Amino acid sequence: MARNAEKAMTALARFRQAQLEKGKVKERRPCLASECNELPKAEKWRRQITGEISKKVAQIQNAGLGEFRIWDLNDEINKLLREKRHWEYRIKELGGPDYAKIGLKILDYEGKEVPGNRGYKYFGAAKDLPGVRELFEKVPLPPPRKTRAEFMKDIDAECYGYRDEDDGILEPLEQEHEKKIIEAEEKWKMEREAQLARGEEEQENIYAVSEEESDEEGGKEREGEDGQ
Repeated sequence: MARNAEKAMTALARFRQAQLEKGKVKERRPCLASECNELPKAEKWRRQITGEISKKVAQIQNAGLGEFRIWDLNDEINKLLREKRHWEYRIKELGGPDYAKIGLKILDYEGKEVPGNRGYKYFGAAKDLPGVRELFEKVPLPPPRKTRAEFMKDIDAECYGYRDEDDGILEPLEQEHEKKIIEAEEKWKMEREAQLARGEEEQENIYAVSEEESDEEGGKEREGEDGQ
C-alpha cells in the first residue's frame, strides 16, 4: 500500500512540476560567448560546461566502451574545453575574474596532469589507445659525450706500443718470423749462385730503362722546353 502511495506522490510531483514549467521556454546556451553581455549568465554557462566536462571525463574512464566511442568522447571533451576558454575570456571582458590565472590545472583520476600535445588532451582510456601511448613514452637520453680531457686519462705508454714486448709474447713471434725471412733469403742466394755457375742468362729486368729510351725521353723534354 505504501509502495502505491509513493508512486502516486512521485507522479503527482512530476505533474506539478510540469504545470509550473508550462509556458516557460528553457534558455539555451549561446553558440558564441560574445553574444552574452551579462556577467551572471556568462558565469552560469561556464559552470554548465564544467559540469558537462566532468560527466564525460567520468564516462571515458571505462575502457570497455570501444575505441571509436572513446575517441568521440575525447574529442567532445576537448571541444568543451575550448568552449570553456572562450567563456572565461568573455567573463574577463565583462569585468569578472581571470580564470586563466586562478583556475586549476586539469587533472585525471590519478591526480596527475592530463597529458597532451599542442592543446589537445587525452583523458582516461584514451591514453591507452593505439598510437597514443607511444606519444608520451619518455625516450632515453643519449649518453653524455666524453670531453678531450676524459679521453686523455685513458692514454698511456701502452696506447703507443711502448710496452708491447713486456708481456713476452710478441718478441718470440718476431724472432721466428725473422728466422724464416733469413732462411728464404739464403735459399734464394744459393739458387742464384747455382744458376750463374751453370751459365744461365740473367732474367730480363722489365723495370730497367734502356739508353735509347732515356735519350728519346730527354729529347721530348727538350722539344717541350723549346716550344714553351
